[in-house]
Amino acid sequence: MKDLIRDKWMYFMLLPGVLFFIIFRYVPMYGLIIAFQDYKPHLGMMNSPFVGLKHFTRFFSEPQFLDLFRNTALLAVYNLAFFFPLPIVLSLMMNEVRREKFKRFVQTLIYVPHFVSWVVVVGVFYMLLTTEGGILNELLFVITGEKIAFLLEPDWFRTMIVTQSIWKEVGWGTIIFLAALSGVDLQLYEAARMDGANRWRQMWHITLPAIRSTIVILLILRLGSFLDSGFEHIFLMLTPTNREVGEVFDTYVYVKGLTQSQFSYSAAVGLFKSVVGLVLVMGANWLSKKFGEEGVY
Repeated sequence: MKDLIRDKWMYFMLLPGVLFFIIFRYVPMYGLIIAFQDYKPHLGMMNSPFVGLKHFTRFFSEPQFLDLFRNTALLAVYNLAFFFPLPIVLSLMMNEVRREKFKRFVQTLIYVPHFVSWVVVVGVFYMLLTTEGGILNELLFVITGEKIAFLLEPDWFRTMIVTQSIWKEVGWGTIIFLAALSGVDLQLYEAARMDGANRWRQMWHITLPAIRSTIVILLILRLGSFLDSGFEHIFLMLTPTNREVGEVFDTYVYVKGLTQSQFSYSAAVGLFKSVVGLVLVMGANWLSKKFGEEGVY
């Protein structure tokens, strides 16, 4: 109680965030009960009949399940392999810039795409890649005499999704890493220079170890949304020709839950995604502690 009274204003500032999570994160979890019911809106959650694991059994036995899981997992792996490391690399490069005005200009430039909606991003890529007047395709036609249907061919779908994610979010992802880099003791760099270490060795032996715990924590948190491909982004890029590689859990939930009113079934699919994310977070956190890192908890 003494600590609570002494730090009362700190706890008061924490209150809005706590209320947000309670109201918008924890209270809605009560609705997960419909995943185990044959939910009828006119009966409500309390009176709808329980059916146990019926919807999960149906989902796992669907012919589409393996295709959905493969498409979602591949996109997640591609994002983890190509998107996750780029903010780290970009942060390290920006940390080496010594001209503050140029550094701030670059930071502003790479932050801006984060505030652009996916509708605009997809529209820009459409204008660049369409075979009917797209700038890149016109250049390809001049050079090779052929055009590529980027927006229609399934082989290009995942590449475009990852590329768009990188262009939009990689700059915003540098914020946390740059904040971590600002806390590195400058005396370590001075001592390294006196020992003859060049910029590359300073980065490898001082900068990276200093932000290693931040990288591990963000990686663990990233695994929590491993199967979240981003509904709006994927939905806007889907066409009848690339649906076989582009249909993921998020779009499947939209089709089943909202367009076909299968609320219980779609809730079961969403719960499955959340459980997979929870298992991945707990497993990654356990591994990080085994290797000497602090982990998330």
